[in-house]
Amino acid sequence: MQTLKRLRLFLNTRLGFFTLLLFFFWLKTITAYLVDFNLGVTGIYQYFVLLLNPIGTTMLLLGLALYIKKPIISYLTMFLIYIANSALLFFNVIYYREFTDFMTINTMLGYSKVSEGISGSSFALMKPHDIFYVIDLALIILLFITRYLKFNANPFKKINAFAIMSFSIMLTLATLTLGEIDRPQLITRTFDRNYIVKYLGIDSYTVYDSFKTVKNNRVRDTAESYDLNKVLDFTKSHYASPNPSMYGVAKGKNVIVIHLESFQQFLINFKVNGKEVTPFLNSLYNGKQTYSFPNFFNQVGQGKTSDAENLLETSIYGLAQGSVFTSLGSENTFEAAPAILNQTSGYSSAVFHGNTGSFWNRDTVYKSMGYQYFFDSSYYDNSAKNTLEYGLKDKLLFNDSVKYLERLQQPFYAKFITVSNHFPFDIDSQNKDFEVPNTGDTSVNNYFQTAHYLDESVKEFFDYLQKSGLYNNSMVVLYGDHYGISNSRNVKLAKLLGKSSETWSSFDNTQMQRVPFMVHIPGINNGGVQPEYGGEVDVLPTLLHLLGQDSSSYVQFGTDLFSKTHDQTVAFRNENFITPDYTVLDSTIYDNTTGKEVTHPSKSVQETIKKEQKKVSIELNLSDTVNNQNLLRYYTPNNFKPVQPAEYNYKNQYDKLLKLQQELKNNSTSLYSEKGNKSTTNLYKTDAPELKPASESSSSDSKISSAATSAAHKSNSSSN
Repeated sequence: MQTLKRLRLFLNTRLGFFTLLLFFFWLKTITAYLVDFNLGVTGIYQYFVLLLNPIGTTMLLLGLALYIKKPIISYLTMFLIYIANSALLFFNVIYYREFTDFMTINTMLGYSKVSEGISGSSFALMKPHDIFYVIDLALIILLFITRYLKFNANPFKKINAFAIMSFSIMLTLATLTLGEIDRPQLITRTFDRNYIVKYLGIDSYTVYDSFKTVKNNRVRDTAESYDLNKVLDFTKSHYASPNPSMYGVAKGKNVIVIHLESFQQFLINFKVNGKEVTPFLNSLYNGKQTYSFPNFFNQVGQGKTSDAENLLETSIYGLAQGSVFTSLGSENTFEAAPAILNQTSGYSSAVFHGNTGSFWNRDTVYKSMGYQYFFDSSYYDNSAKNTLEYGLKDKLLFNDSVKYLERLQQPFYAKFITVSNHFPFDIDSQNKDFEVPNTGDTSVNNYFQTAHYLDESVKEFFDYLQKSGLYNNSMVVLYGDHYGISNSRNVKLAKLLGKSSETWSSFDNTQMQRVPFMVHIPGINNGGVQPEYGGEVDVLPTLLHLLGQDSSSYVQFGTDLFSKTHDQTVAFRNENFITPDYTVLDSTIYDNTTGKEVTHPSKSVQETIKKEQKKVSIELNLSDTVNNQNLLRYYTPNNFKPVQPAEYNYKNQYDKLLKLQQELKNNSTSLYSEKGNKSTTNLYKTDAPELKPASESSSSDSKISSAATSAAHKSNSSSN
């Protein structure tokens, strides 16, 4: 009784009421984190940060009311702040259930989006436990009505208010530090809004998004339509007309893009202990039905994978800092491959990716690009045995996507984003069947294992394409998005690549930025290795011309790789560049043939380099202008209709595919319809141990584990 009495006395002080609200909001927030949001929290460290992150910001907000002298106004202000914060939390809960994402400031300010997200369907989205988010408000009011709680007339000392505010700021900064430790560049790169909430909380995320929105809007408010003139002048003069012999060779074919996560060019035809790391990809690369580009470079910045997608889909560069997808993608206008092909040739489009849709803000950006379907992690079995840190294992992604792929209306533009070959390149023992080298760096060693696994995954998918009949009517594009082994680890590879770690240079690091680019077209026989230099910005105009599409009216900074006037200068995001003859890094010129620095370049070389450097700087600056000022809103290419993102919804997509097929009846062009309304999923064959019966899998695991142990022992022994 004495304890309860002391508790009541404390609650009837201003600090006590402050503490009560702090506790209630912390409890509601943690409930939302664990019950309603899917934040991907793993490990004690992340749970600790999660439990900590609501406290600092809530104290900071509620603490503002402690400076107010008049008790009624102070209490009322504190309670109103509490109500507003509770409303923000609850609206995000409702919005998340519909869109698996958090509300942005632009979403809150845009009536149509708010009504779509939290008004029209809010009652349908509510759940019984939602009473928990509002019952505390009624309880607090009831406690005051019954006089259990009373206004304390004693003024709260400003020094104490200052101490609470100071502590709250320190706690917020500490939370930010803990988040940065576990996820470096958390704020600058903004991989995923889920990450911001997981590490910093709803309030911090909202403040962060507010600042970002204000910054972006200031830049856009200064933009005028005439700002696009310089961009159009550059892209029109830079345009490379198609090679007549290549134009339209894949006209009408399905386009299947396979995104090879962190896959570098040096893996092609590479052997470890006499065994090919990627035998199937090698067979494609060296075949006459594939156009392969060994001098193709990634051009990503901080946006990494999202930058690669943006370059591939739009032929526009990423940002100097941050990611277009996360910083600007929610509001920007795009002229992307899915929309172009749909409007010009009736292509349907889909992305298959076993990670959460909000990662890199894809669930928003894909709508602006015109992707009709996006099958993210919510469409797959993401139980622990099936996933890695970045999503569904590749063999399972391809296998489990077939039931969706076969229902797409043809021709289609489909992209598969793999994840298994992602740093730290760790995969469970049951999927290890390749003897790795011993470089002294575990991540580097494992890179060859996960690349081999990716190769097996792609082979299984190609086998399905051939058995199902999709193969002959499809153009398959395979590309590496960015480096897998970082510059700091490249020296560990030096010996394997026949180089010395002692003489490894910046030139060597740049050469390691090569990633595969292969265009596989069944039926052609004049393919092979192409010598042209190029980068990811060149993909879209190349593909459009292969499909018989005129690309001249679009704003694209790349040029057709097959064109006789293709620009072979490859620009990197930091304004370094490479040509077929020279690599230029921070004004240092390297000869590509020798790899040595050109210490005394001739006058003609100096003039050539100066000219190319100027062009690279102009190109990147113009691209930044297009992105930052959202200039494409002022420009509509011929025969192109601006995409309306609100027309797309990635919920219940499989049902939509089935419904469309029923509506089309005999006019349906899906593979399923072509096969007489019979599924082709039984044609997909995979050795993925996760899909085997428990007894068989257990036996297989034992054999694989034993083999892997033996292989590792051999590798270590031979290396020592």
